[in-house]
Amino acid sequence: MPVTAGKSTASTSGAQSTSGQIHDLLMGRIQRGELGQDIRLVDTAVAAEFGVSRMPARDALMRLAHEGYLEPTTRGFVLPRLDHREILEIFDLRRLLEPRAAAMAALSLSEDELKGLDDILKDAGSAMAAGDTEHLHRACEIFRNSWIAAVPNVSLRKALQRYMTQVQAVRLMTFAHQANHPLIVAGNTQLYQAFCRRDAVAASDRILRFVFEGEAAYLAAHEDAGNQNTTSSAQAG
Repeated sequence: MPVTAGKSTASTSGAQSTSGQIHDLLMGRIQRGELGQDIRLVDTAVAAEFGVSRMPARDALMRLAHEGYLEPTTRGFVLPRLDHREILEIFDLRRLLEPRAAAMAALSLSEDELKGLDDILKDAGSAMAAGDTEHLHRACEIFRNSWIAAVPNVSLRKALQRYMTQVQAVRLMTFAHQANHPLIVAGNTQLYQAFCRRDAVAASDRILRFVFEGEAAYLAAHEDAGNQNTTSSAQAG
């Protein structure tokens, strides 16, 4: 079914709207685990599925790649392919950079930005209560992106955004386990409270613990995946 009635002659604003719809639909599939590592998204095929021209389909795919959900290849877009070692190395990098970034954000967030973070947290809490993993994932992503956007050191902010692919890859694994959801929401809430107090030390400490907790959740998910692969191989044998 076409996402809009417009074709290739649609206005620029219409194309952007169509691209946004395709982006959101594809992102939902990724967050729900409906796309595996063997799936390759090609702009012409996506355009045909949604009944649109190639341009909005490609724009949606490029945006997903920029956000870390997809990785461009010479034959389309795939889910990020990071190996175990790379993920652990970037956890080390996060421990070095994110505490300083959170401390700076605590001192620079405006009252309007704090109010925005509060609204996002309420949204995340409602999503968790409803068991809506996709909505919760999106709310936590917006929360993280919002406080990072308030970091006044531009070079530091860009460095944090540079490893978004790893963050998304880990999230897709850890969000699959609902037992992690209260820990994630609680961590974000405590970080927000430190921001409200303008407590740079508490914000730095909370995000450091958050990264350690994220690594522990990732390692548990990685071990579970390994055990499932071993079981599948034994059954196939």
